[in-house]
Amino acid sequence: MAKQHVLFDKVIIITGASSGIGRASAIRLAHCGARLVLAARSIDKLETLAAGLPIPDKVLCVKTDVSVKEDCKNLVEQTVSYFGGIDILVNNAGLSMRAMFKDVDLKVLHRLMDVNYWGTVYCTKYALPHLLRSRGSVVGVISIAGFNGLPARTGYASSKYAIRGFLDTLRIEHLHDGLHVMVFSPGFTASNVRIAALTADGTPQGRTPRDESKMMSAEQVARRLERGLVRRRAYVVLTPAGRLIVKLSRIFPRLSDCLTYNFMAKEPESPFKKQ
Repeated sequence: MAKQHVLFDKVIIITGASSGIGRASAIRLAHCGARLVLAARSIDKLETLAAGLPIPDKVLCVKTDVSVKEDCKNLVEQTVSYFGGIDILVNNAGLSMRAMFKDVDLKVLHRLMDVNYWGTVYCTKYALPHLLRSRGSVVGVISIAGFNGLPARTGYASSKYAIRGFLDTLRIEHLHDGLHVMVFSPGFTASNVRIAALTADGTPQGRTPRDESKMMSAEQVARRLERGLVRRRAYVVLTPAGRLIVKLSRIFPRLSDCLTYNFMAKEPESPFKKQ
């Protein structure tokens, strides 16, 4: 008999599960035998995804806007009512932007903080009592931008830095009671995040400016997420370039700034251009 996967029958909430990393993670963890709660604003996309998973009866779909506190509370309550508890919370829902700070409407930064940061805080707040009982895991999907600022992405980087600070503090607060806290940091990943990214006036840019085929796939990211959960890692930073930037930002911050400046200045149609 094959050895049962360590995540078998674990109750896992994934926010932002309708596309990209969230969708790929749902598929990956379903094949590990987990019981899944899929959360996103599009219930139709969630139900279509659930129908294609190995055991649809082990999947609960909950329409959720993570920027709304009551939605996050409802997500947790429905999970506990349906499955009896929570083992893992994956805070994946996120929004990006592309605009210079001097040009951006401040409502864009508020929107990013509401979705990225407050969405993580709300879901974690309501799930935490259940995670403490199960000695479970809380995950925050951030970005290399959560370690090193990216020009034309002030709101995005700020929200990701904030998530990292929140989760690092949560880890220390619960250092001796079995709670696993993981900061998960992909690099550029092929997904719809750049299509939905907000421009200076808050409208989505509608298309990606990058060659998505050269990026890490969402499926590759999902495999690394699974591995991080199994090993209960505190930090997972993907791609060699990502790990290099994280190290440089700590040891040689000025060099890291220069490399980031030159790299981002080459982005097609970017509002940030090398001076």
